[in-house]
Amino acid sequence: MTKKEKAIYIMEELEKLYPETPIPLDHSDAYTLLIAVLLSAQCTDERVNKITPLLFAKARTPETMIRLSIEEIQAIIRPCGLSPKKAYAIWTLSNMILDLHSGEVPNSFEALEALPGVGHKTASVVMSQAFGHPAFPVDTHIHRLMIRWGLTSGKNVEQTEKDAKSLFPKEKWNKLHLQIIFYGRSHSPARSPKKDIDYITAHIGTKKALLELK
Repeated sequence: MTKKEKAIYIMEELEKLYPETPIPLDHSDAYTLLIAVLLSAQCTDERVNKITPLLFAKARTPETMIRLSIEEIQAIIRPCGLSPKKAYAIWTLSNMILDLHSGEVPNSFEALEALPGVGHKTASVVMSQAFGHPAFPVDTHIHRLMIRWGLTSGKNVEQTEKDAKSLFPKEKWNKLHLQIIFYGRSHSPARSPKKDIDYITAHIGTKKALLELK
């Protein structure tokens, strides 16, 4: 089975499993999404969703966020980990959004990645989920599954993103990256010593298997 054939099969199966793809991080606009994604670095979405209501009750716009001190922000977000760096980034990027972008989250990769604490993955999530721009954010689930499915060499996340974009149709990227994340969390855990429940991996090895399953 070629990589393109695998990609087609994977898209079809994921669409059956996850026809709807709600955004895992609770938010109300581009700014609250940006903050939630920043907080999700090395932290679960579930924990972020418990902390952001506390933070957003005090500040949910750049204007109100800069009225808090970095120490106040840090105290609220401490359970998310890396709180000193994240608090500094949140306060500083809020100032930059006000000073450089008239209080609105910028809708370009270049401008987003110029904000402190915002890397390419975070910018990709905001561009895709807040602005509807085609993007393919690669998290640990996507990186691991793309390797497992034989769709990338797995050298680094940059290569994985490049390979994903070459294999999957552009109009599918925004939904598909969420579908793969959902699948990775529920069907293909990183560690499954007793039972491997990754049935996609079990059936993409040969063209015969692809035909039998359709």
